[in-house]
Order: sequence, then structure tokens, then C-alpha cells
Amino acid sequence: MLREVLEWLRVKPNGTYIDATLGAAGHTEAIARNLTSGRLIGLDRDARALAMARERLKIFGTKVTVVEAAFSRIAEVARELGIPPADGVLADLGVSSMQLDQAARGFSFREAGPLDMRMSAEDELTAEEIVNRWPERELADLLYREADEHDSRRIARAIVRARPIRDTAHLATTVAGVRRQWGRQRLHPATKTFLALRIAVNRELEELEQFLSRTPAAMNPGGRWVVLSYHSREDRLVKRAFHDGERAGTLSVLTKHVIQPTREEMARNPRSRSAKLRCAQRV
Repeated sequence: MLREVLEWLRVKPNGTYIDATLGAAGHTEAIARNLTSGRLIGLDRDARALAMARERLKIFGTKVTVVEAAFSRIAEVARELGIPPADGVLADLGVSSMQLDQAARGFSFREAGPLDMRMSAEDELTAEEIVNRWPERELADLLYREADEHDSRRIARAIVRARPIRDTAHLATTVAGVRRQWGRQRLHPATKTFLALRIAVNRELEELEQFLSRTPAAMNPGGRWVVLSYHSREDRLVKRAFHDGERAGTLSVLTKHVIQPTREEMARNPRSRSAKLRCAQRV
């Protein structure tokens, strides 16, 4: 949703912007191309993504600064860099296509890979720890809580019986073998299981809540805040934070209804089909 992101951010050539989820730097590069005397800060906790992003963004020189940090540290990083309050903040949540396409990262069930799923190699918890060592009940509760997996108990029981689970392909096969069909099946049967594991390994919802509470302090009055989410729990947290900010008088919600990708984009990029964009303005 690059066009929509730029439309809602309304990038000012001399403004200060923060891309809180740098990833492969697609959004970052597009924002930077709209700057003249402005400045752009890119954050990401994935060191491998940062290395590639730095290479892609080096053409912008000192206009773009890349920082290895979780987006929950946005206000802290802004203070450390001594930048003025931001005229715009972007967060593109969840896992990036770059991470999904690297089997060695363990995010995807399309190829056999290690049960890792860490966005930062510094983190200790891995998917392997959860899948092969957590008690059945805790595993089932995790699948239901984080991904609304209605077959959570059946799946957890199958995983425990199949231990040790060797890799992502083994896990996907185990889940697919026991998950019931619920209506029209568009997604792979293991999609929700992988989602729940990834959220738990990276503490994604805790990080998101901290980001949502801390970002307004790093923004200029009139600054725009754009968030792209990809599953219902993320979107609910964003929607609630924006409306809480509006009630408190710190934000004005600009997207009264969620913005979704066009049919053309979904046909071109199927991974975008679950994207939801919301925008608020600092007041």
C-alpha cells in the first residue's frame, strides 16, 4: 500500500520522519525521495534487514539514519539522536516479505527451515522451545489467545504426540493433518499456528502496545501517524489507541473507516490482502 502510505503521510520536503519498521526499506526509500532538507530515521530490530536496508539507502547520505532498535523504543531513540519531534511516523507491522522468503529464518511453512522465528538474533526464545518443550495446555492456550485458532486443543495434542518436531515443514504437516475445515478454506491450515508462534517469540503485541503509547510523545502537533496492520488483534490495538488518543485530546483520527488495498494490488501482491491502514494526526 505504498501509494496510500504516501497519500496519508503527506510528506513535507523539509520534515522529520520516522519509519519505525524499516524492513526491506521500500516505504523508507519512497519517503526519502520526497525529502529535500528533511530527515528520515529508520528503526528495525532485525540486524540482517538493517544491513540490506543500509545498502539500499546509502544514496541518500546523511538524510537517512538507520538504527537497530525495536519500535517500542521510538521515543528513546528520538531523544538519543536529538531529532526534533516527527512530522510523520510509519509502522508496517508484522513479518516482512524478506523474512518470509528466507527459509532459514523459520517464518514460513512453504519450505523446511529451523523452528526459529526470531526477528532479532539477540532474543532467547525460539519457536523450537515452544513447540517441543511447552506443556500441551500452554501451547493450546497460546494458539487460541494469539491467533484465535479454534482447533487449538486438537493441534496442541497432535504436536505433543509428534515430538520432537524437526522443522517448519514437519510442524506444518502435523497441523494440517488434524485441523478441521472451517467453511471456505483460503489459507494454509497451519497459518494461524505459525502466526501465534511468531507473535509469542517476538512479543509482538507487547511491543506494539508500548509503541502505541510512546509514539505521540515523539511527534509534532500536526504530524501524521500511519499504521499498517495484518491481523485482527493488531488492528484492534491500533484502533483502540487512536480512539483513546482522540478522547484524551492528543490525536485526531483521520481514517474514520479502515483503508484496505485495492483489488489490483491484491491481485499483484496476494500478501497485501489482509492489510489495514489507519491514520491519526497529533494535535
